[in-house]
Amino acid sequence: MVTATHHKSIGIQVTDKASKAVRRIAVKEGRPEDDFGLRVGVKGGGCSGLLYVLSIEENLPLGTDRVVDDNGLRIFIDKKSYVYLAGTELDFSDGLNGKGFVFQNPNATRACGCGNSFGV
Repeated sequence: MVTATHHKSIGIQVTDKASKAVRRIAVKEGRPEDDFGLRVGVKGGGCSGLLYVLSIEENLPLGTDRVVDDNGLRIFIDKKSYVYLAGTELDFSDGLNGKGFVFQNPNATRACGCGNSFGV
C-alpha cells in the first residue's frame, strides 16, 4: 500500500484569513470541525492555460498525495499539481474588489484578470 507523503510547509502556505474562510465553509457544509482536508490542485483550462481547483474533503488523502499541514489546515495536493503550486500562498479577499480565494503563485508567468487562471 502506498502512503501519502507528508510535508510541514512545503508547497503551499495558507494565510490566517484563508484558513478561517475554509473553516467557515467546512462548518456550513456540516463537516466535523477538525476532520476535513483542503484539496488544492490545478487542471487544464481557463484563459491562461491552467485553473486552480479547491475542494473540502474527508480527511483521507489519496496514496499519491502530498500532504501539507499549514495554519491549522491539512492540505492535499496531487503529484501533478504539486509541481505548479510549490511556493504558492493561498489568501482570502473579502474587500470591495470581490470575495474569494486568492493564489499568489511564484511559478506563474502569466495570469488572467479573474485570478483563477494562470500559465507557466
